Amino acid sequence: MDKAKEQVRLQGDRPYVLQDAIKSCRKGGTISVPGAYVGASDAVPMGAFMNRGLTMKSGQTHMPNYMKRLLKKIESNEIDPSFVITHRVELKDAPEAYKTFRDKKDRCIKVVLYP
Repeated sequence: MDKAKEQVRLQGDRPYVLQDAIKSCRKGGTISVPGAYVGASDAVPMGAFMNRGLTMKSGQTHMPNYMKRLLKKIESNEIDPSFVITHRVELKDAPEAYKTFRDKKDRCIKVVLYP
């Protein structure tokens, strides 16, 4: 039902992710929802959320907090984030690449733009 609502644009978000998080979280646990959610969802299992005594935290990632430490780890080859890059395009193609990302087409996860 959720997928059908997405396709006809009756639902802007993907509630099955939140549904699974609520169903999977231990009683008294915390669900963290980082990132950008832009749509509304009518399929959140609030009964399960309440009965399990869950806490939900959300918000944009505080990148200034982490940027320097992460950059050092990347520069020292401690971590390699390149596995999330699925598309590389020229800057002029950014609007189309954004649509691909937004619409979850072509298994798009992260786009790198080249000037």
